[in-house]
Parts: sequence; C-alpha cells; structure tokens
Amino acid sequence: MPHDIKESDWKALRQLHAIALERFSHRIIDEINAVASVTDRSAHARYLDVYALIHKRDREMADAFNDMRRSRALQRLVAIHSLDLLTEEELERLSPEMRKSLQALREIFD
Repeated sequence: MPHDIKESDWKALRQLHAIALERFSHRIIDEINAVASVTDRSAHARYLDVYALIHKRDREMADAFNDMRRSRALQRLVAIHSLDLLTEEELERLSPEMRKSLQALREIFD
C-alpha cells in the first residue's frame, strides 16, 4: 500500500482529525471523572488511577493524532479508527479505496 494518500482523502482526514480529537478528549475526561468519583477508594488511590489512565490515553492520543503528515496519514487513520472515534457517515467521506485499506489494516491490528 502506498504511504501517500489521495488529495481528497487527505482533505477529509484533516477535517476528521479535529472531530476525532475532540471526541477522544471528551471520552478521556468522562473516564477521568468516573475514576475520580469512586467513593470507596482513598483520594491517593484515585489519583494514582487517574494518573495511570492519563498515561495510557496519552500514548493512544499520540499514536492517533501526533505528527499528522500525509506520509503518516494512513497510520493515524488506522489508530483513530481502532479507537472507534469516527461514525460510519464520517468514514463515508473517504474514498472507497481508503476505506478498504483501512478495514484491512484494522483487521490485521485488532
């Protein structure tokens, strides 16, 4: 598979990138709130849980959103897709070839 993507897919991905980043950020904040609000654990234990969660999610966020270049676009898209951050309607913005590549790669890495 080529490392470069079509211009139309690149434009769509740049738009979807912002949507997915916002969606993932909301998800992380919701998870932090849930972990922090557990009342049967000490404040320090909850802090450690929040820290571990942020550490894990930060790695996932970097894999999906950092270093957004055309040469890495497919990698970023696979990571975003594996986190279930895009709706079917949003994925329809991509070319059929890109959706096929994305599905094939997701099956390999999931």
